[in-house]
Amino acid sequence: MQIAIVGLAASGKSTVFNTLTRGHAETGGYGGAVVNVGVVKVPDDRLTALTALFHPKREVHADVTYVDLPAPPRADEPGVGAADMPPDQLARLRNADALLHVVRAFESASVPHPDGSVDAGRDLERLDLELIMADLAVVEKRVERLRTQGHHGTPAEREANDRELAILERVLPALRDGTPIRDLGLDADEARVLRGFRFLTEKPVLVLLNIGEQDLPREPEIVAGVAERYRHSHTLVDALSARVEMEIGELEPDDAAVFMEELGLHESSLDRVIRLSYRLLGLISFFTAGPDETRAWTIPDGATAVDAAGAIHSDLARGFIRAEVVTFEDLIRLGSMAEARRAGKLRSEGRSYRVRDGDVIEVLFNV
Repeated sequence: MQIAIVGLAASGKSTVFNTLTRGHAETGGYGGAVVNVGVVKVPDDRLTALTALFHPKREVHADVTYVDLPAPPRADEPGVGAADMPPDQLARLRNADALLHVVRAFESASVPHPDGSVDAGRDLERLDLELIMADLAVVEKRVERLRTQGHHGTPAEREANDRELAILERVLPALRDGTPIRDLGLDADEARVLRGFRFLTEKPVLVLLNIGEQDLPREPEIVAGVAERYRHSHTLVDALSARVEMEIGELEPDDAAVFMEELGLHESSLDRVIRLSYRLLGLISFFTAGPDETRAWTIPDGATAVDAAGAIHSDLARGFIRAEVVTFEDLIRLGSMAEARRAGKLRSEGRSYRVRDGDVIEVLFNV
C-alpha cells in the first residue's frame, strides 16, 4: 500500500510525514522540491501475540509506504497547477493507492499562513481544485483525440474507443463543474476502462486536519464541522496535532504514555491513520504462522482463499488445493493448531472462501 501525502505550502505535511515514519524530513518552510519516502511497519497486536505463541525465527509486519510530495504550484496562477508538477512527482502521485491530504488548521506566529489567515475549508477546496485541473487536462486531451481518431482501427478497437469516449464525456462536464471523479459512482466496468489514467480525483482521500495543541480538546468538534461540509465519496476526515505527535515519537515509551495521558490521547497517530487508511481502501489483514515465520498480509475485503494464496506467492494460487483456516481468537484461546483442530475450529476451506479479517491461514497446494 502506497499513500501520497499532499498539502499546500505551510500545511505541516512534512511534519505529518515525520510523525508517521519517525523520519527527519526538513520542516518549517513553505515547501521545497524534495520528495520524502518512508516505509512503516503496520502495528498489529495480533501479530505480536502469534509471535509469542509460535516463537518463530522472524516476525514480518505488513507495511505502508508514505510519499511526502512537495506542495504543488498554485492553480490560480496562469498556466500553473498540479498538472505542472515535475513528471516524476506527478507519476508518484498518480501511482499512489490513496491520498493523505494534510490541511492546516493551526495558528503559528513563526510560520504564518501564506494567505494571511488560517481557513481549513478554503485550503481544502484549493488543493481539490488543483487535482481536478490536473485530471481535466488529461481528459480534455484524450477526448479530443478519441473524437478525431477514435473511428480508426479494427471493429473491436473502435468499439473500445466508443466505450471509453462515452465514459470520458460523462467525466468531462463533472470535472469542469469542480466535481471529483470519485463522486460520480462509476461502476466496476467503467472504473476498469479508466484505470490506466490513474486519475487523482478518483483516489480515496483521508483528510487530516493539522491542529494546534490548544485545540486537541476540541478535536471531535473540529473534525465534525469539516466533515459536515466536505461530503465526498471515498473520503474520511480526521485530525491530529503533527507537532505534538512528532514530540511524542521522540520520547521513551513510558514518558510518551504519560504525555499522551496528560493530553487525553488514547492512541498514536500512526495507529489511527493506518486504521483509517485500511478502512478507506477496504483492506483487511490475514496471518500465516509457524516455527519459521509469523507474517501479516494485506488483501482487499472480500478476497477469497485463492486470492490470499496469491498474495503469499503466485505458485500457491496456481497449485491451490485448500486452505486450513482458524480465527485469531480461537487459535490464541486454544493455544496451538493441534488443539484448534481437535476442537473443530481449524476448518478446511475451498477456493471461493471469503477471507475474514484476522484469519490465520495455511495454504495446501500442488507444486
